[in-house]
Amino acid sequence: MKSPVRRSAVFLGAVALLAAACGSNGGGGGDGAQGGDGDEVLKLGYVLPETGQLAFLGPPMIQSTNFAIKVINDSGGVLGKPIPKVVGSDEAGQEAVAAQAADRLLNAGVDAIIGAASSAMSLAIIDRVTGEGVVQFSSSNTALTFTDYDDGGFYFRTAPSDALQAPVLAKAIQEDGHKRVAMVARADDYGRGLLDSTKKALEDGGVTVTLAETYDPKATNFDQIVQKIKNSNPDAAAVIAFEEGTQILQSMIEAGLGPADIGVYGTDGLRSEELPKLVSPADPGRLAGMKGTAPASASNPEFVKALKEFAPNLNVLQFAPQTFDAVTTLALAAEQAKSDDPGKFAEEIVAVTKDGEKCNSFPACKTLLAEGKDIDYDGVSGPLDFVDAGEPGQATIEVYAYNDKGELETVRTEVSKG
Repeated sequence: MKSPVRRSAVFLGAVALLAAACGSNGGGGGDGAQGGDGDEVLKLGYVLPETGQLAFLGPPMIQSTNFAIKVINDSGGVLGKPIPKVVGSDEAGQEAVAAQAADRLLNAGVDAIIGAASSAMSLAIIDRVTGEGVVQFSSSNTALTFTDYDDGGFYFRTAPSDALQAPVLAKAIQEDGHKRVAMVARADDYGRGLLDSTKKALEDGGVTVTLAETYDPKATNFDQIVQKIKNSNPDAAAVIAFEEGTQILQSMIEAGLGPADIGVYGTDGLRSEELPKLVSPADPGRLAGMKGTAPASASNPEFVKALKEFAPNLNVLQFAPQTFDAVTTLALAAEQAKSDDPGKFAEEIVAVTKDGEKCNSFPACKTLLAEGKDIDYDGVSGPLDFVDAGEPGQATIEVYAYNDKGELETVRTEVSKG
């Protein structure tokens, strides 16, 4: 089970953000042995996808890390000192590479690691990171596995559990009038967890799930799983995938199972501005009508504006707000604990996200802490309100869709509570 921590969140003030919108990187590098060397310098590292299946998520998460550090350092840093340049390492979508990346950061003496992006990659490193008494803080892990994982109180996430996304996905499917739904998912903790949770939500709503099957994401051909979808005679299909979802969607369209034929739904792993062009380069509009759900990435226009001013080349924003909030929460916890020792500030992470005086930026929250007040950090990703498991007790979930031109649009956002 999880342990220590406290308090919570929702949106970052435009003034603080815009004041920090231009400038250099920040980060958490470092020397020394394990985290928690007590030098009063908060050292951060990241294990995030610079290559591999989730490489499209790397830029928004890395730039949000840098942006958050700049905001923090422009406000006097943590414990009176700036966070050093972040130590970055690639998870690459490979467990062995992710493990080596984590070892590299631990040897660099970081106090906390942002990442990994993939739930599978986090599972590959969580024991070695938390076992060293270093905080691991993911902004995109959604697998249910982590809620009760035995991490000694050192693992946290700003990404909502799939238990919060599944009801919104099921609702979106039901609202469109579908009665027979086929579901396929990658065979990992993320895919299985979201598949099972969504299946239950659909069936509780009276929908017949005609197929609920996992597939090997490393396969080179997905015709067999698509044929199973077709044989189940659905009026809608949900695909829980990452990059391989491109091939699955291509095969579905060829089999007469595209958005023009049945309802097609995805989740956060398929939410990308580039997806229609990848599926059908000559006619991105073939994905028109496809819908999906994901933790909200653009519900705070002030944050989006400021982040894009900081990193003008960013096209994808998925998990950017959650990453910004992860770094900010870490910094506030260290301020609250008056220490960069992970064993001490880990006990304050839940605390700074709930039950205190509300504040919506690092400088505002830091001022309240200096006055001896409890704080409730309201982040740019929406309310955090961490539960004891070190994860949000509620989440802002986006329902997205692709229009006739193959452009990504937000249909709506809604708050889902556990």
